Amino acid sequence: MPLFSGRCYSTAKLIGKTAIITGSNTGIGKETALDFYKRGARVILACRSLERGEEAKKEIEEKCKDLSETGTLVLEKCDLSSLKSVRDFTQKVLDTEPHVNILVNNAGVMMCPKGETEDGFETQFGTNHLGHFLLTMLLLPRIRNSVPARIVTVSSKAHTRYGINFDDLNYKKRPYSAMEAYSQSKLANVLFSRELAAKLKEHNIEGVNTYSLHPGIIKTELGRHMNDTLFRGARTLFGTLIGPFMKSAELGAQTTIYCSVDEKCANETGLYYSDCVVTSPHRNALNDEHAKKLWDISMGLVGIQDYNPFTANDQGVKNKN
Repeated sequence: MPLFSGRCYSTAKLIGKTAIITGSNTGIGKETALDFYKRGARVILACRSLERGEEAKKEIEEKCKDLSETGTLVLEKCDLSSLKSVRDFTQKVLDTEPHVNILVNNAGVMMCPKGETEDGFETQFGTNHLGHFLLTMLLLPRIRNSVPARIVTVSSKAHTRYGINFDDLNYKKRPYSAMEAYSQSKLANVLFSRELAAKLKEHNIEGVNTYSLHPGIIKTELGRHMNDTLFRGARTLFGTLIGPFMKSAELGAQTTIYCSVDEKCANETGLYYSDCVVTSPHRNALNDEHAKKLWDISMGLVGIQDYNPFTANDQGVKNKN
């Protein structure tokens, strides 16, 4: 077992609460869904692949078949690399879910070969940051009406390795580096979470808190592109050298779970966590000017520059379940 692997010991129940988890068909997303389900939550599994999502749903339900006070699992399609898919998903949630108490921005891609999303964004920046940015903005009016609520964004210690290039966010002008692009997207996650907290405060919105975190180095599928972007055998070599120090998906989910449910951080917002404790992110993630600039650019890139999620009316559900 890796050293210093923090664990969430809260016994808080989530009965009557609704949680959304992106990328919840595998890895730490699936472990987070399992935990919330055990606590009694209505868990919306927001997955790119409905087939794999259905497998995860059945696995979680089978694991918990002998437990009492479990929640409900709802599978929905959501591809974070497609703004249309994000919009379709959020509209369905807004039409059917009276409350969204916990949003976990978990889905991600790591060190993939150079590519673009269907909207023309660099794959990692588009998926890891912009998809979740739009998702959060469109859901925010409902989240504001679901207090106390938490918005948890899974970042990575990789955010410390590089900065953010505002002149070429999508690698149109510079040589592509898979590691640099991943780092940039994870830095964007922390900047977004901090700026979201600041803007909620500016608008005197209480009871909606934001968290970003490093889950640790996890034994998951995230590194599946390493052979393509580094060299053949890189994933195996990395696993051999780092494997003994890697966390299981269950341990890797603990900081996400802590930020989502633990009473000890209920009144904290805009902070960055690792191993279930607050820690300081890289100085680049503490640059308020960059956080504001990223926010404004992101609003334009996802096409909502004329929309104010802090004052927009919540239209309410169309179809109550």
